[in-house]
Formats: sequence, structure tokens, C-alpha cells
Amino acid sequence: MKSSTRLTKAWYGVLVILMALGGWAIIERIRGGLAVTNLTSTTPWGAWVAFYIFFVGLSAGSFLLSTMIFVFKMEQYEKIGRDALLVAILSMVLAMCFILIDLGRMERFWHALRYWNFTSILAWEVRFYVVYIGLLMAELYFSMRQDLIRAAKGSGWQAALARFLTFGSTDLTAASKQRDHRLLKILGSIGIPVAIFGVHGGTGTLFAVAKARPFWNSGLFPVIFVVSALVSGTALLLAIYVIRSKVMGREVDKEMVKSLAGLLTLFLFIDLGLEFYEFFVGAYGLQYTELATIETIFRGPFSWSFWWVQLFLGVVVPLFIFFHPRLKESVNAITLAAILVVIGILGVRFNIVVPALIVPVLPGLPWGYYYPTLVEWLSSLGIVAFGLFLYTVAIKALPIDTVEELREGK
Repeated sequence: MKSSTRLTKAWYGVLVILMALGGWAIIERIRGGLAVTNLTSTTPWGAWVAFYIFFVGLSAGSFLLSTMIFVFKMEQYEKIGRDALLVAILSMVLAMCFILIDLGRMERFWHALRYWNFTSILAWEVRFYVVYIGLLMAELYFSMRQDLIRAAKGSGWQAALARFLTFGSTDLTAASKQRDHRLLKILGSIGIPVAIFGVHGGTGTLFAVAKARPFWNSGLFPVIFVVSALVSGTALLLAIYVIRSKVMGREVDKEMVKSLAGLLTLFLFIDLGLEFYEFFVGAYGLQYTELATIETIFRGPFSWSFWWVQLFLGVVVPLFIFFHPRLKESVNAITLAAILVVIGILGVRFNIVVPALIVPVLPGLPWGYYYPTLVEWLSSLGIVAFGLFLYTVAIKALPIDTVEELREGK
């Protein structure tokens, strides 16, 4: 048995085990309701909401990076264009899974669409998600339609799937290709304001309008969400591109990786600056709840996630790598930095959700210290594994790689 086949089977095996554990946890969640979690009326949001905003951010960041290719013609990043759209779609799928299991009455998830409260941020948000996912799927389709037609001429299940998806079209003319590119540009242009103001800016707005939580109640919050989405999306795509290239035995485009690292550095600095002002302005007001929340982040039981995960692993180490004369030339070091940035942004999401809920909004109320239960952790692992499983199947079934990349892989 070839080593690549063994590796593939081992990969699927790990994913299936994690999905099975996650499936058990989700069944427990369905049977026991939110009583199987450590969520309370004091701390109604926890790990699942943190993962939800993390994956919405990954999606928005990946999509915005794809617009640089399909809308603004930054062709140096073309190799990750379809990957960016696929990751954006799957990230939204995972985000919806996380928020679904967080609902008190899961079976009523469709009420948000059926009953529209015009003044509800969440009601608008749900509709933006539907439009956004539709745009992503259409854009991914038109980005690979030409390669689907070529793949349809082959044999096997991938070719059969390609024939189904092309709806019998065999048009590979230059005019057809030009039409697809024009549609991509239109869809991407529509998607930019939807992603910025509706999807991730809107997710940030869900927190920003919470008047009772001064740490969230800031006009800067939606902007920070968008910028940190660019940070996490760029980092994830960089890491995925390098890992996939190495696993498939392809040559890594070092110049593209270094260019993405440069973009990531820029986004990281902007995000840091915005975070600084968020803390500075909040502390300057000397409001008790805001100061208590900041103190909880800096010195509370979860302060390790701020200092070590969010700042040290997510910022200090990656920036050291990006500016070190030798390390910044190493693809492996850059990839490690990108992975650490993604982990750091996950820490950011937890530090947004949990500490602000720990501090009581009225004197005498209990502090809302919260630790995820085994059910919460296992269900989260299972959902993430589900996303990785879908991604692995998708890149095998669909022409996510450009024709040039496929040639390089031979």
C-alpha cells in the first residue's frame, strides 16, 4: 500500500472518530437541552458562540481575499482563489452548525426567516447570511465552470458529477470564459458590501448594540470584526495552500507565500491598532463594568488566553517570524506563523464572548465564570472535523485547483 493511501485512510479515520464523538455529544445536547452545558442565564453565550463568530470571520476574510483575485485582478494570488471561496462556504456551514446547537429551541431555527422583525439585528443578519452563501456558491461555480466542462469528458464519479454540474454545457470558447469572468466580477463586487457590512460587520453589530455590556457597546466593534476576519482568513488560506501543496507533492509558490505573509502582517498591525484603541477608549471612560471586564481579561482566570494565546502565540511569535531575516524566507516558518495567527484569533473570539459576560451587570448578581463542559468540547471538535471532512471530499470531487496547478502536480 502506498504511503499516500495509508495517510489518506488515517486522515479519514481520525475525522470519522472525531465526528462520531461529536455526534454523540450533539445527541446528548438534543436530549438534555442546554442543561448539559455550563451556560446559564448569567452567561448565556460560551464556546459555541465563540466558534460561531470565529468561523464567520474565517469565511468573510477568505471571501474578501478572493475578491482581490476575481474583482481587483491581483492574479499573483490566483492559485488560492477557488480555495478561498470553498473555505468561505464551508466556514459558514460550520458557523451555522455552532449557532444551531446554541439555540435553546433548535427546532425553531427557521423562525428567524419566517418571522421578520424589522428592528432586529439578528433578523437582518440571518438574511444577509442566506444571500452571502448563495453568492459564494455561485461565484465558486463560475470560477471552476470551464474546468468542470473539461472534467466532464473523463470517466469515473468525478466526471459524472462534473457532467451533472455543467448541465450539458460544452462551451469552452473564449467568449464563454470571458462571460464567466465577467459574472465573477459582478458577484464578487456585490459580495464585498454584503461580507463587510452584512456578514462580519453585522456579526460584530450583534455585540456592539448590547447596551448592557459596555465592553461590546462600541462603534469600533464591527470594524474590528472585519479586520480580524481579514487576518484569520489570510492566515488560514496561506496555511492550507502550503500544507496541501506539500501533501500533494507540488512545488510551493514561495513568492506568493511571502506576498501573503506581507498582507497578513499589514492586517495584523491594523487589527492590533484597533484593539489597542478599543481597550484604551474603554478604560479611559473609567466606567466600572468596562474596567472590571478589562481587568478580567488581563488578570482573571482566563488571562492566559489573552496573554499567551491571543498576544504571544497569535501576534508576537508570528511578527517575529515575519521580520526575522532568515525565518521570513522560510516557507515552513511562515506557515507556522500563519497557523499561530489562526489560533490567536480563536483566542480573540473567546476573549470577546466570555469575559464580558463574567462581570455582573448589577451589584449583587453572581459573577458568570464559565468553563465549557465535555459535551461542548466534543461537539465542537466533531463540527470542526465535519468541516475538514467536507473540505477533503470537496477538493477531491471538484476542480478546486486551476489547470496549471494540476499540471504542476503531475
